[in-house]
Amino acid sequence: MRRAARSFPVLIVLVALAAPAGAGAAGVVSSNWAGYVVQPAAANRLRSVSGTWVEPAVTCTRGQASYSAVWVGLGGYSQNAKGLEQIGTDSDCTASGRPVYSAWVELLPAAPTGLSLKVRPGDRVTASVTVIGPDATLGLHNLTSGARAARRVRVKAKDVSSAEWIVEAPSACSAAGGECQTLPLADFGTVAFTSATATLGPSTAAIPSGPWAATSLQLQGMSQPRSEGRTRGPAGPAALVLATPSRSSAADGSFTVAYSERRGAQPQEGPTLPGFTGGPPS
Repeated sequence: MRRAARSFPVLIVLVALAAPAGAGAAGVVSSNWAGYVVQPAAANRLRSVSGTWVEPAVTCTRGQASYSAVWVGLGGYSQNAKGLEQIGTDSDCTASGRPVYSAWVELLPAAPTGLSLKVRPGDRVTASVTVIGPDATLGLHNLTSGARAARRVRVKAKDVSSAEWIVEAPSACSAAGGECQTLPLADFGTVAFTSATATLGPSTAAIPSGPWAATSLQLQGMSQPRSEGRTRGPAGPAALVLATPSRSSAADGSFTVAYSERRGAQPQEGPTLPGFTGGPPS
């Protein structure tokens, strides 16, 4: 596993996204996150977050490693964030063109650790993070296979100021932890989230329906240059890569995140947010 990224956002860019956001949700560009974030008033702190998704099948190309992570989490979305408690899965491509699927848990600023829970494309996975006092309970349940994994840990630097449902381009950092870069995003197709809810005090609500501000995030980055033999499209230069969230349902918070590419375009400037730093074996 790679070292956890330490860079926290200092700039939020508001833009008109390519797809409609949820009711009352602002639109934000990020270089590595796509999905939704909710933030209650400063005096309030979230207690838990949960969501269900279908594990995507990545499209891989020999000679081009790429990465994608799907997760839910608490914290990490502010300039003064102390940490991020998150759990999820990744769908990645090795340099040989082999797809790799796995599950993990990460509590920044610590590095991620793997979970002994198998996931396959098409599996329905539900995840949750609950923080009470200094303790965090993180759970993942493969609804298709019935397998479960959970961790309960003492959080050294907790952050419960926000809740997230995210598809991410993971990061890689130097051995010293100082230099970090966003890895190429894998072509994950579409990720469908359902039952996307968070708990504030005694009340649980879906993304657009709770007592918080909801923000939709569109990932904008650049692909690797296409090479001969790539399964989609001709060889050519790098393209603008987008991961775009749909409108979030007021009933259960459900939404999708869709991968797409555009030729001859450049990404808008957006923050690189903290998050998952794992990936497949070399």
